[in-house]
Amino acid sequence: MQQNTQTTHGDHGLLAVGSPVTHWSVRTSNPVQYEIRASENLLDPSNPTILEDAVGATGLRRFVVTDSVVDSLYGERIRAYFAHHGVEHRVLVLDDGETHKSMDAVLRVAEALDAFGIDRRREPVIAIGGGVLMDIVGFAASLYRRSTPFIRIPTTLIGLVDAGVGAKTGVNHNGHKNRLGTYFPADRTLLDRTFLTTLDDRHISNGLAEILKIALIKDARLFDLLEQHGTDLLRDRMQSPASGIGLTPADAPVGQRLASRGLHLDPATEVVEHAIHGMLEELQPNLWEKVLERVVDYGHTFSPTIEMNALPALLHGEAVAVDMALTTVMAERRGLVSAYQRERILGVMDRLGLPAWHPLCNPQVLVPALLDTVRHRDGQQRLPLPVGIGSAVFVNDVTEAELAAAAEQLAALSVGAPR
Repeated sequence: MQQNTQTTHGDHGLLAVGSPVTHWSVRTSNPVQYEIRASENLLDPSNPTILEDAVGATGLRRFVVTDSVVDSLYGERIRAYFAHHGVEHRVLVLDDGETHKSMDAVLRVAEALDAFGIDRRREPVIAIGGGVLMDIVGFAASLYRRSTPFIRIPTTLIGLVDAGVGAKTGVNHNGHKNRLGTYFPADRTLLDRTFLTTLDDRHISNGLAEILKIALIKDARLFDLLEQHGTDLLRDRMQSPASGIGLTPADAPVGQRLASRGLHLDPATEVVEHAIHGMLEELQPNLWEKVLERVVDYGHTFSPTIEMNALPALLHGEAVAVDMALTTVMAERRGLVSAYQRERILGVMDRLGLPAWHPLCNPQVLVPALLDTVRHRDGQQRLPLPVGIGSAVFVNDVTEAELAAAAEQLAALSVGAPR
């Protein structure tokens, strides 16, 4: 009887077992590096940042995807920018909003890429829009020829601090939030806070919900900033009061120099910096979600189901705020958060223009939502609850009775509240 031996061929990542070989083992790695850059006035023709990967190249072509709202506000400037730089381009305009975040939209992008004849590696797709638009384009780019580079330019606050900084892409399917998707980070995300000046209060609030999430689970300083300056941040559209503009590429070293002298950036800049850095600190070691206990899932246990059932009445951040309010009450009932801290948290939500309750926040919706989340988190609840302000703990023992009691208490707290 022949005894199998172990042999290797090629480098150490390829292992062949047996003689003759009975099976092969392949081990490989895919290093990921992507850049997030801040720059002001990206659509100013004198600003080459969008095309910096092709400086000096000739025969430039770019395929741009945006949505109907962004196109109405910036469409002429987008087209003028590429025309100024002599770039052959096509702009595909998709319908705006969560209700259009579907596989149909992804296929529209793929078909338009075929029609444009985009080169697989040399011509990155450019997504200019909010979180929904960037998720659609990222998903399409991950599928098209099994990966086509893309650049994200978020035009909303939620896109700037949340959807634009991670690796997830996806679309809604079969009544579920982001049920189809991939991990496929953009090569670059370009942040320009001047886009936020055209948002209404509600969409600024929508993004502030994701900033508040980071504050509650890991950054007490960020919570203090929101508590002290939230009303101004909302009114001023997250702009820096000294200049009326957002972050610039020089902000980081300037911020370091100011910090070394005991000084600080203005509140808007500091809030954005804390929010993005906090998010990236959590994502970087766990980009593919090998570890399913993620504090950045705070506010995202019940909100996907609430949001999808409420469409189009609730924006994503509003649903997240309702989830955070509910889990804050749950944490209070467990002794993890004091009544005073709960009052502060709900007070900041009010200051930021966020809802703390919705009629769908009831056991008939919450129980199935938790069951679906358990399936998403590999058989356990892994539910983040705040511990005070600025920390969190994971629990796996939430009962239907506890959910019902917390929802009833939150509804009572919200009666007559100035939401």
